[in-house]
Amino acid sequence: MNHLIRIHDGGDLQPFLKQIEKLDLLICDEWGYVPVHRDGAQLLFQVISACYEKRSLILTTNLEFSKWVNIFLDEAMTTAIIDRLVHHSHLLVFDGGLSATVVNFRKSAE
Repeated sequence: MNHLIRIHDGGDLQPFLKQIEKLDLLICDEWGYVPVHRDGAQLLFQVISACYEKRSLILTTNLEFSKWVNIFLDEAMTTAIIDRLVHHSHLLVFDGGLSATVVNFRKSAE
């Protein structure tokens, strides 16, 4: 997120979005651990919009959609982001307490 803000503040957002549009796949890992101020949320929305219906996007998070408003601090922005992410998508939901890393570590130790 900080990198995206620096790109924006440096006036290089449009070239950055053009680079994203050339990607086959964009991966956003650990989505939502830190709240994002409104400007950051708008930048993320632009990145997601650049990918929308054009590029593949993998996003990982431990938060259910109902808690995303706590990340973006704006209900309308949150709804718009979720709408673009779930349209034409495959949601993989993993229920349970242990992360895959912990489970795999335990299996390899047995």
